[in-house]
This record gives sequence, C-alpha cells and structure tokens, in this order.
Amino acid sequence: MTNGPDAADEAAVTTARAPDESAARAAELRQILERANRLYYQEDAPELADAEYDRLLRELQDLEDQYPDLQLPDSPTQRVGAAPVGALGEVTHQTPMLSLSNAFSADELRSFDARVKKGLGLPPDAPQSDLSYVAELKIDGLAISLRYERGRFVQGATRGDGTTGEDVTPNLRTIEAIPERLPEPAGPEVRGEVFMPKTEFARINAEREEAGLALYANPRNSGAGSLRQIDPAVTASRRLSAWFYTLVEESPGIDRQSKALDRLTALGFPVEPNHEAGLDIEGVIAFLERWREPRHHLPYETDGVVVKVDRFDQQRRLGMVSRAPRWATAYKFPPEQVETRIEDIVPYVGRTGTLTPVAHMTPVKVAGSTVERATLHNLDEVRRKDIRIGDWVVLQKAGDVIPEVVRPLPERRTGEERLFEMPAACPVCGTPVVRDEGAVRHYCPNLACPARVGQEFGHFAGRGGMDIEGAGWMVVSQLLERGMVRKRGDFFRLSVDDLMTLDRFARKSAENLHASIQRARTRPLARIVNALGIPQVGEQTAIDMARWIAGKWPPAEDEPMGGPDGWFARVVRELRQLPPDEFQAVAGVGPTVATSLERWFSDPATAGILDDLVDAGVEPVRPAPRAAAADDGPLTGKTLVVTGTLEGFDRQGAEEAIRAAGGKVAGSVSRKTDYLVAGEKAGTKLAKAQELGVEVLDEDGFRRVLAGGAVES
Repeated sequence: MTNGPDAADEAAVTTARAPDESAARAAELRQILERANRLYYQEDAPELADAEYDRLLRELQDLEDQYPDLQLPDSPTQRVGAAPVGALGEVTHQTPMLSLSNAFSADELRSFDARVKKGLGLPPDAPQSDLSYVAELKIDGLAISLRYERGRFVQGATRGDGTTGEDVTPNLRTIEAIPERLPEPAGPEVRGEVFMPKTEFARINAEREEAGLALYANPRNSGAGSLRQIDPAVTASRRLSAWFYTLVEESPGIDRQSKALDRLTALGFPVEPNHEAGLDIEGVIAFLERWREPRHHLPYETDGVVVKVDRFDQQRRLGMVSRAPRWATAYKFPPEQVETRIEDIVPYVGRTGTLTPVAHMTPVKVAGSTVERATLHNLDEVRRKDIRIGDWVVLQKAGDVIPEVVRPLPERRTGEERLFEMPAACPVCGTPVVRDEGAVRHYCPNLACPARVGQEFGHFAGRGGMDIEGAGWMVVSQLLERGMVRKRGDFFRLSVDDLMTLDRFARKSAENLHASIQRARTRPLARIVNALGIPQVGEQTAIDMARWIAGKWPPAEDEPMGGPDGWFARVVRELRQLPPDEFQAVAGVGPTVATSLERWFSDPATAGILDDLVDAGVEPVRPAPRAAAADDGPLTGKTLVVTGTLEGFDRQGAEEAIRAAGGKVAGSVSRKTDYLVAGEKAGTKLAKAQELGVEVLDEDGFRRVLAGGAVES
C-alpha cells in the first residue's frame, strides 16, 4: 500500500473495493480458519469439524474470487497448514508438501475429471489408455517426509506449513514400520502418514480413564501429539505406525504413481495395500463405494479416498495452484449421523471476548463416543440453520472427530421450542455485549472479563505464543485464581517458591516450570507479537509484522535487545505513535487490520502489556539483518502490483523478489504503476491496468524483468 503524498492519487483511481460487509466477513472467516489450522496442525486439538472447515474455506474462496482485493498472502486459501511451533527444530522441505483439494460427491469427482481432461487437452470421452487414475485410501494421520542418504535414514519432518516442518527424526526412529536402512544404497525422499492404530488408541484411553485423566479425542490427534513429543521415549511408548505413498526421486522406469508404490514396497516401506490403479473416474467412484462401509473394520482410521492422475508427465503438465496439485483430489466420506435433542444453548466467552453459542444435548453415541455438546459458532449460523432450544436435530462427527449440528427436524417440533438470543450482557462479567457492525460477532468488550483474561493468558503462555512448557490450562487457571499472575509480565516474576504453592507441585516440578519460564524470556519477535492476541492478527500476520518492524527500525549493532533502554522498548514507543495507514506497509495488512493494530498499540490498556513485558525482562531474539534492496537492481525506481495466483511464487515471495530487485510494491493499480504482475484469477486489478495502459506481465514476463531482461512486446 502506498503511503505519504502518493496515497490520495492512488486512492482516486483504485478499483472498487469489496463492500464493507464482505470485507468484514472475509476477515472473520480468516480468523476462524487460522484458529482452526493452529488447533489442528500445531496443538492437535481440533474444535471445528472437517465439513464445517471445508464449508467456511469455500465461502472465503468464493469471496476472494468475487473480490480479489480481499485475497491476502496469509489467507488460509493460500496456505497448506500451519507453521511449526518452534519447540522442535525446523526443516525446510526441498519440494513443498502440498495439501489436497476436496470432493464430497460423485458429481464433484466427475467435475475434477473434466478439469483434468481440459487441462491435458483431452476430449471428455478420452479412453483409459490416455488418462487413468490411482485410488488410495486416505489415512487419517500426520503427514511426514523422510530423507535417506546412501540407504540410511538421516532426517524426518512433519509437513508444517508445507514449506517448513518440524524435525522429528529421533521420534520417527522409534517407529518400527519406518526402515532405518534400505536394501540398496539409495537416497530417496519419501512421504507418507504416521498414524496411531485403533487398538493402541483404545489402550491409551483405557489407561487415562483409569487414572482419572481426560480422554483423547481421536487417533489422529493422539498420533500427531505422540510424534511431536520432545522426549522420543514418549513416542516409543505409543506404538505408532506408518504408511507411505509418495516417492520424491527421479528413478529410471518410474514414470507413474502406481510404479512408485511398487518401488516404495521394494525399498522396504509399508504401503497401504488397498489401492487400485488403471481406473477411469467411474472406476474411482466404484472403488470408494466398495470401501464406504468396510473401511470401518480396518485397524486404522481412514476418512476418504485420494485420487491421483497416474502418469507423472501428465501430473507435471497439470501443475498446481497455491495450496494443492491440480492432478489430485481427496474424496471425503460423509460422516455418521444420529438424532438427538437440544436441551439448551449456552454462550461461552472466548479469548477475544467473542460469545460462541454451544448446544447442550441429550447424550447420544455417534462415531464411537458419547456426545453432549457441539458449538453452533455464532448467532447468524443458528438463524441460518433455524436451530431452536428444544429442537430434535441431526448430529454428526465430521471426520469422525468434532460434533456438528447439521440441521433441525422441524417435523418433530411440538410448539414448545424457543429461539436462542444472545444475552444483552456478558454471562461472566455482566458488561453489555457489543455486535460488530456488518459482522456476525457478538463480544464482551471488557478487557478485564475473567473469561477473556483466562483465555488470553492461556494463549500467551501456550505453544502459539511464548511456549512456556508446563504452563497448561490447569496451571494458568491456578495462577490467575490465586492472584499470582495479574499481568503477562508476572509469569516472569514468579519464583520457585511461588510455584511450589500450586496444587500437586513439588520442588522438582516447580524448578522445571521456573526454568521453562526463564527460557521463554527470549523469543523471536513474531512469537511475542502472536502471543499478544491482537484482534485480527494471526500467526502469519505476526510473522509479517516482525519482519516489517525489523526492517523499519533495525537494532543498532551495540544496542541491547531488552531493558528500558533497549531495542524492544524503543520499538514499543514507536508502535504506539503510528497512524493506521502506516501499518498497511505490512505485507497483507489492509485497512481493517491496520485499524485494529493502531487501536491496540495506542490504547493504554493494551499497549501497557508491552511495557510490562519490557519491565519483566522479556526480550526478542536479535533479528537477522535484512538484505537491502538493490540500488541498481533491474527494478530500481519501478512500482509493481501483484495480483492473482502465480504457480512459482506465493504473494509474499513475489513481493520479496520485487524488493530484492530494487522495486517498490504497491497494493493497488494507479497511473504510477509500472507493471502489473498478473496470475490466474487476476480480477479487477487486471481490468484497471488495461484501462490505464499499465504494462501487464505474466509469470514468464515477471521472471524476465527480475533477471534484468526486457519486456516482450
């Protein structure tokens, strides 16, 4: 976004933005989906059903397609999963680990087939000899990548955000299904899924129940949590297993997925045996119908079928979009459904004050467990589904995990059912409830609300924030209830003797927690920003904020990072004085998020949080020096706008490449724009560029100008 004197000129010719209501809904969807990604990928504790996640993701994608200015580089539509949480080492994947698009019906699979044929230039009735698919059961586990050198296992990582994952090599060595040595001195990279067998899941839950501990929700999250332990001995005790399905290597004669599966088997990797090759799309549909019921009797969880174009040359021709390959999709089996009655709907107050209605239901068994509660998300969703207190409803556990109220059964109504209304006052602190204009959120604005404070402090100490190991919800609750922590900085003022007063804490456990707190004093700036819980600032925006801050106010070589006269304190003072438009210089930050940032940093009640952290001795890790933009680069003096989807760059990568070449990145097209870089679904910015006569570059043209070449006429 251009700031300063040029801003008015750009604003005058900017293409029409999305309506405020659509922009607010997109911001809300991003927040919901980012939280869902964090809970699913990082904390292994999902609270949103797969089907609901997919529905919300599609709604966001539709909004971004309709209004391209809403598409941010850190949008969940542009990302695979969630970034690593930092407790383990990080591994950069040499080849990105992509996610998959989803299909939920036979017709959607047929539409996928039609897109594949169109992309390959094949007629709709192309024979199997021209195009065939491989169908594989979709394992509900945690995706991993293994690397071998000269036949020996050297490194293993989780998928993470698709580009960077967590190094879990020692833990993977404890899984017997993973070969430590191959039968030949090969050096492949292979990918697959680590999972917890159903019998092991049952054994662990039986032990936890006997010990009076909370039960694990499902094998997928239990397996993921077991693999990502700091202590490999914990992983070893969980008896995990694995299946493999991807071979990342150039091997003579391995020209299709079906042969790659054979090659994996020959190398000693376990391959899920119930796959089938040589199928047309009707054969794929028949395959999934054959497995719809028998899959429940397998010793491991499956939640669908993965469909892949068999030939690798065709896969390469089809390519990929930002999140997923065009040559594969995942069919999701519909979840089991039952009927039950809603006895009450109770609003719960979350970390940002949002009131979430939760259905309390007559207990019912579904997908192997008894369910009593299910989130209804917000009042608009309750109205959209016409759910009432006293209703009989259809309930499912989408993905066999999270309870979801699908729809009411109005034919069973007696007339005694009642509409749910959001309370006028917060049910916890009594403060009048506020509804954001143009949005669906009802929230308690009281920053001191006990419900908000508890959630905020839990987020601050948790893995997405300062990562204070051992400071789980029970510990944080005790600290708050006893008044031992009133401000965030108070965590760092606790002594070992203080911690020994907590329930079930002896000296050793208190010393361990105290040591963990001391380690958390120094964290990367992005983690500190994310820990603050600023409204509409998710993990990726926190990363972008940290990069921007380090570039705008780089620390001097001899400047201390912490303390009242250090760099952190200086940055806090600077942030407090910035107007909203300054924050729009952060990658992906638009007017709505910029306003939220300005309010947070200028409000004494929240800005004082940072002062308290400085006083408590918290200091960021010294940021690495940023590479300066080239003074004589090929794009020096040029202003570029990036729009649409590029195959070889995500939005942030394209913008960084422009800056490294000396160019300037703008958020909208104006007469001062030199080039518009236009990928797929370029939308209104492309039309504006054509109207103004701005030079338009496709991806090949963009690469040419980055390399100093001329634009082809």
